Amino acid sequence: MTAPETDTATTETTAPKEAAAEALRERALASLTTARARTTLLTSCVEDPDLTAQHSPLMSPLVWDLAHIGNQEELWLLRAVGGRDAMRPEIDGLYDAFEHPRAARPSLPLLPPAEARHYAAEVRGRVMDLLAGADFHGTRLTEAGFAFGMIAQHEQQHDETMLITHQLRKGPQALTAPDPEPAPLFTGPAEVLVPGGPFTMGTSAEPWALDNERPAHVREVAPFWIDTTPVTNAAYQAFIEDGGYDTERWWTPEGWTHIKRHSITAPQFWRRDGDHWLRRHFGVTEAVPPDEPVLHVCWYEADAYARWAGRRLPTETEWEKAARHDPATGRSTRYPWGDADPAPEHANLGQRHLRPAPAGSYPAGESPLGVRQLIGDVWEWTASDFLPYPGFRAFPYKEYSEVFFGSEHKVLRGGSFAVDPVACRGTFRNWDYPIRRQIFSGFRTARSEAV
Repeated sequence: MTAPETDTATTETTAPKEAAAEALRERALASLTTARARTTLLTSCVEDPDLTAQHSPLMSPLVWDLAHIGNQEELWLLRAVGGRDAMRPEIDGLYDAFEHPRAARPSLPLLPPAEARHYAAEVRGRVMDLLAGADFHGTRLTEAGFAFGMIAQHEQQHDETMLITHQLRKGPQALTAPDPEPAPLFTGPAEVLVPGGPFTMGTSAEPWALDNERPAHVREVAPFWIDTTPVTNAAYQAFIEDGGYDTERWWTPEGWTHIKRHSITAPQFWRRDGDHWLRRHFGVTEAVPPDEPVLHVCWYEADAYARWAGRRLPTETEWEKAARHDPATGRSTRYPWGDADPAPEHANLGQRHLRPAPAGSYPAGESPLGVRQLIGDVWEWTASDFLPYPGFRAFPYKEYSEVFFGSEHKVLRGGSFAVDPVACRGTFRNWDYPIRRQIFSGFRTARSEAV
């Protein structure tokens, strides 16, 4: 009797596909699990009254975020990818972020904490079953596990939102984390010259990139100088002490009107104590650390500081070229340090620390040109409005990006200590109103090369 014949070519072709599918499955599982662990911590470190309270009209109650995370996971993974029936269709409207503004959400008949936890957990259990047999081909939503990556990013974005709520929350400290490793005082050059010329902005290759990061396209950039590190608290304090908030010429007309109307005289959460500045940081009052990047400033404040310093905010295009362009090869890398996924030595990400690291930290994460901390620590305001790239196509729904395009929103880049690596890369774009200060926002400045 002869052995059955095997199709060697088919076997050799199938094995790499199966290995690639398993790698995607493992990446999706790890990303979803990491996100849920953080969500659980952020919603279990306080009692139920703190979960159902609205700590600021700018933010949702924490319990809304919790159930919204589960509802979006059900909508996109169980229903859109898995083709399954709705588990609780009656709550879809309650957790539609476009149907109810944040200020109105406490008045909705939201799921109470225990029920919200149970719902999110039940959805996740079914998603794990779906993931185990997922086919990562066939549609744009499933290709390369995009839908799973989108949901992991969505949950991590809400984890950052919930951390902002914890910062706004009054009361004793509820969250703790080790401080970043001490870093030697940075003594390198204050600014770096970024050469002029073309570079590739955006991406068409990053499998989990969102629609506003796409497509890759060439931009021509004039040479410019950019700060080696983000602006520090000490540097920003010099602006304050020099009368920065009392000198109209540093401010745009809209910015001047805004700070005077709201009596803004320092970054949010700062207060003066004699000759010193203090700040409230996750329930603890502390001296403002001079070497940390300044935090909780709006776009108007960043722009005014840059004018006072005789500089300007970088454009979004300039920021991305400083972060991704490798002059030795001419290519754009995924991150300032190259194409490898972020590791702890590269950047301050993932809420493993609850504060920025001192300016000049993470030399392993610097760009080929020597610019540091472009990823992590603080979101960095840019001069640019949030606009689509040439060839933009909304996917998988226009409400993620398209409805926000225009001059009302300014672009932030780079991520903060509150952002997980899955939701942060050299092409990732964030945006907000120029008045927003509760976000983990800072900035660095730039100037055009002298002719």
